[in-house]
Amino acid sequence: MKFWRVILAAVVAATVTLPALTLPALSAPPLPADQRAARAVQDYLRQMQAEDSKARDARVADRIDALASNPASPVLGNPKGDVNIIVFSDYACPYCKLAEPRLMALAAADKGIRVVMKEYPILTRPSMIASRLALAAQLQGKYRTFHMALMRREGALDEAGIFETARAAGLDVPRARRDMVAPDVSDEIIANFNLARGIRAFQTPTYIVGGHILLADSGDIDFAREVAYARRRK
Repeated sequence: MKFWRVILAAVVAATVTLPALTLPALSAPPLPADQRAARAVQDYLRQMQAEDSKARDARVADRIDALASNPASPVLGNPKGDVNIIVFSDYACPYCKLAEPRLMALAAADKGIRVVMKEYPILTRPSMIASRLALAAQLQGKYRTFHMALMRREGALDEAGIFETARAAGLDVPRARRDMVAPDVSDEIIANFNLARGIRAFQTPTYIVGGHILLADSGDIDFAREVAYARRRK
């Protein structure tokens, strides 16, 4: 088992040297001049989008326990909330950082929201260092403090800045350096990579609200509306 854990950890480390895999947006074909034909094309595109969304949600449903209930995944907001917001995030992702304040403000205002963080370091090598250190911070009861500080840190993500943030957040850095390479931390990151692959989450941020994976650009997501939809679906 130890051998395979080392092999899997090496695969993850190699993966983060690659740029994020982003699926190209499918551009709609030009609409026919005939209005009836144009409506038919639009109806077909809507149907295909709905079927794709349904298939994605089915993949989420098949993995919902691992996505929402893994005790190794940090939880923000109310741990006993009635709506899960599952977040695949990377500390080097500017879109994650832009959406974070809106999400955290909603979680502070709505005490029924449970935010499950899936450390998903796919963008840069420092991303992996940051995610490992964040999970090490969780072992010291300081995940939220470190996470919020690193999300708010300006400039490019680098190793020196990550550890500077850790010290400012009050982490026992020597202990965190040991914990960040522990097997349990590696297992959590590998599990997140496997979950992301299973639900076709190939970019950050990826949000799942109440079992529904959101396809809109992060800047266009109305989290309060999505939470309300999730409650109505129950």
